Amino acid sequence: MICAVTDNKLSIEKSDPGRRGLHAKNPLRAKANVPANLRRKAAPRLPELSEFDVVRHFTRLSRLNFSVDTHFYPLGSCTMKYNPRFNEEAAALEGFSGLHPLAHDVCAQGTLELIHDLSARLVELCGLDAITLQPAAGAHSEFTGLLLAKAYFENKGEARTEIVVPDSAHGTNPATASMMGFTTVNIASKPDGRLDVAELKKHIGPKTAVLMLTVPNTLGIFESNIEEICRVVHEAGALVYMDGANLNALIGMVKPGDLGIDMMHLNFHKTFSTPHGGGGPGAGAIVCRAHLAPFLPVPTVKKEGGKFASDFGDGKSIGKVKAFFGNTGVLVKAYAYMLAHSADELGDIARYSIINANYIRALLKDLYPSYSSEYCMHECVLTPGKDMLDKGLKTLDVAKGLIDRGFHAPTIYFPLIVHEAIMIEPTETESKETLDEFAAAMKDVHDSGVADPQSLKDAPVTLPVKRLDEVQAARQPNLRW
Repeated sequence: MICAVTDNKLSIEKSDPGRRGLHAKNPLRAKANVPANLRRKAAPRLPELSEFDVVRHFTRLSRLNFSVDTHFYPLGSCTMKYNPRFNEEAAALEGFSGLHPLAHDVCAQGTLELIHDLSARLVELCGLDAITLQPAAGAHSEFTGLLLAKAYFENKGEARTEIVVPDSAHGTNPATASMMGFTTVNIASKPDGRLDVAELKKHIGPKTAVLMLTVPNTLGIFESNIEEICRVVHEAGALVYMDGANLNALIGMVKPGDLGIDMMHLNFHKTFSTPHGGGGPGAGAIVCRAHLAPFLPVPTVKKEGGKFASDFGDGKSIGKVKAFFGNTGVLVKAYAYMLAHSADELGDIARYSIINANYIRALLKDLYPSYSSEYCMHECVLTPGKDMLDKGLKTLDVAKGLIDRGFHAPTIYFPLIVHEAIMIEPTETESKETLDEFAAAMKDVHDSGVADPQSLKDAPVTLPVKRLDEVQAARQPNLRW
């Protein structure tokens, strides 16, 4: 649980003139080495604190952070699974971390072999034929995939301008299509949350380049009619793109290529346990069928006579989308994670993620109704019950109440097609005890809110920053804290 905060002072507010963490032996000599024109005219306004004060200040601040090492992240769609420390140790090995990116192939055989073997394993896992590991993230992979589609149809002499996207897809899908200059055609889902094939047929035609389909979709539902969907799209001469961000629910159990998918992207932070978010380096991939392989970014890695070398293709490539072979350090972490699992254990990732999501759904269904009465896949979409809504409580109030109880809020108000959505993805790495604690917190939020609605509308009360005016916070941010 997060404890009530009593110390909200900034470091500058704790400053005491003359305090130091260390003293230079000869500050005058140091000053003499700085040219006169570069010396400050006045001392900078910096906090004057002892080392002990600084350590305590920043340690206290660090304990206010939510992190995957300290808290359960139930963020639906984001798959905030634990990142094994073994992955970090592998990536830190000198042969990988110390390799210069401009090193000649003969000096980079270990890294090239890793990329080659990781590529082969991912291709097999997806049931497709070829891959690029250059993209830096999932959305970047989508962009790369649509570049492939554009090059493919241009090579065939076909002018296809439309991308079909269901309303149950990830929001990056229509955004990527628009960035590429395609016209986005949105299709409404059926009441059960699945793509309406009859509606799809009305919008598929000679202008259609790609259907972008999230499988499982953002409602946590598997598109059970996926084979018919692929058949309809292929009959129109178009391509089926699978948003593979939710592969965590399929890995080791289903090969998307066997379903009829032409290409898909991978999010390594979601399925293969590499770090997520924070603006740091990420990694993605596009896996595709043989007829799209000539257009993949170069270089890829080929094996000839027991040696590994860069392969620059036959001239049809769309070119580079990232420097060198991509973010290799992240790829090493994903490779370590794959090697830590047998074929059966890869399937366990999906099985346990599905079990955990349905366990949460079952625990909470009486207080937070589920969007669908069916079993979900890796995530469930809930809403506040009528008793909460009748008291004027909203999903935002539930999220704020959870923060006071020591839990990061789930994804809220997404997917957009569900009113007051609460999207929860526990992932396979969380224990039953953690899920029980989270469910108990959700129940406490419900009971407290129904008994005293204002208690939730005032939440959070245990943090330095209390309930914000969201509109004002977005337009006039106060960055003091």
